[in-house]
Amino acid sequence: MSLYGGDWSMLYRTARSLAPEAFFEDGSLAGAWGGKWHPHGTPRQMYSPNDGTALASALNLDVGSAKAALSAAADEGPAWAALPLEQRCIRVQAAVNLMRQHSETLALLLVWEIGKPLIQARTSVNRMLEGVEWYLQEAERLTAGRTPVGLVSNIASWNYPLSVLVHSMLVQALAGNIALAKSPSAGGAASVTLAVALSRQAGVPLCLIHGSGSLLGEVLIRSEEVDAVAFVGGRAHGRSVADGLLDRRKRYMLEMEGVNAYGLWEFSDWKLLEGQLLKGYEYGKQRCTAYARFVVERRLFPQFLETYQRAMSQVKVGHPLKLENGDFPRLSYGPLINSDKVKSLQARVLEALTLGAVPLYQGQLEGARFLEGQDTGTYLAPTALLGVPRRSALYHAEPFGPLDTFVLVDTLDELIGEMNVSRGSLVATIGTDNPKVAAEVTPRLQAFKVGVNALRSRGDREEAFGGYGESWQGCFVGGEHLIRAVTHSESGEAPLGNFMATRSQIAAP
Repeated sequence: MSLYGGDWSMLYRTARSLAPEAFFEDGSLAGAWGGKWHPHGTPRQMYSPNDGTALASALNLDVGSAKAALSAAADEGPAWAALPLEQRCIRVQAAVNLMRQHSETLALLLVWEIGKPLIQARTSVNRMLEGVEWYLQEAERLTAGRTPVGLVSNIASWNYPLSVLVHSMLVQALAGNIALAKSPSAGGAASVTLAVALSRQAGVPLCLIHGSGSLLGEVLIRSEEVDAVAFVGGRAHGRSVADGLLDRRKRYMLEMEGVNAYGLWEFSDWKLLEGQLLKGYEYGKQRCTAYARFVVERRLFPQFLETYQRAMSQVKVGHPLKLENGDFPRLSYGPLINSDKVKSLQARVLEALTLGAVPLYQGQLEGARFLEGQDTGTYLAPTALLGVPRRSALYHAEPFGPLDTFVLVDTLDELIGEMNVSRGSLVATIGTDNPKVAAEVTPRLQAFKVGVNALRSRGDREEAFGGYGESWQGCFVGGEHLIRAVTHSESGEAPLGNFMATRSQIAAP
């Protein structure tokens, strides 16, 4: 298959030419700690969700090797923390400059590894770089009177390996910490490896290991060398991380799932909603801030459904690397991360239908947007269900994919109750023409960020980011809070966060 930017082997050779210390000739990816790259570990073959193409092999560590890696990473801490802020800024800026120089390679790695369409992949790279540059500009103000906590252990999901994981690592390092990450197991290992390699070339001692989260989780969370834990993932894994912190005095930032809801009451701007629905389908809703539940005033449902169907008719799904007129296709999304995720969502839909849900929209995968004869088992067309029963898993759980649920309500109290079904979320929106409705509903929503006729997102800069209820535990991040989360205040001021009473044994921040 002829592609702009070459096939995978050409892209890998490009990455290897930029960082031969990390990308080996046999196609394996090294880890970095203790001041150097290490060719140790058991190779784990990775595959592209786009079409099953074999990609690189991550050199996975066992528990003993991971413990040694953490100890060696911690040894880099004192020298880095002792550098004046000005010097750390110079090095982090140099890392940003290197990554900007090779941003297209980073974006193409995202396309191959996690199936993100190229335009969206480029946006992810740019958000990482622009976000870090904001912290560089504000570094003196944000770090005044603060000292680094030490070694920060980062465990992140695969969907934003650069704009969330590497972005956070660079900010943690800017504040004087040693930032160590386990590469995401499901996808993104090569993208993170190249970003870490370019950062280390610029003199920023980011550390990276590869391995199974279930095997290495205890090491990454409970090891004495670890001073702070940053986790992004689902609630089940997040609760496990929290349990591992119960008898440890560490900083922690645990971002977990929640059902982000969009409520409509006394609303009429259907053109606005159409655009928001279409934008919401970027990357197949594989985002922690995707809106998956629409709670609609009953009398508005005919107009809502018409608007929804019009928006869905514009959603384009396909292989992110199948050229159209000699260029990459403009898609809403490509594959989900793997075929198991597709099967899981299909099973949840079947369960909901069996229990009485009504199917209101089922998109189709268009053969013209795929390679001839390719397996499409990782692809799922947009799907929407009305009236999912409370007994169904979809009623309370975040789908994390191209699947929406609709709920009809007759009172504002019902609307608020149905928007709060997951006992805490990251974002929510109330769509209304009536300012009094917005004023009544907004403070009663269990979401960290609430929009009025506007979508909310994570954000990297001046605005804090976190979650309410079971969607978050620990320090909030975003803006100054990302620095506060990984530094101590000379005045003893505690960082802002969601430290739940049920986890009161966890160290005071």
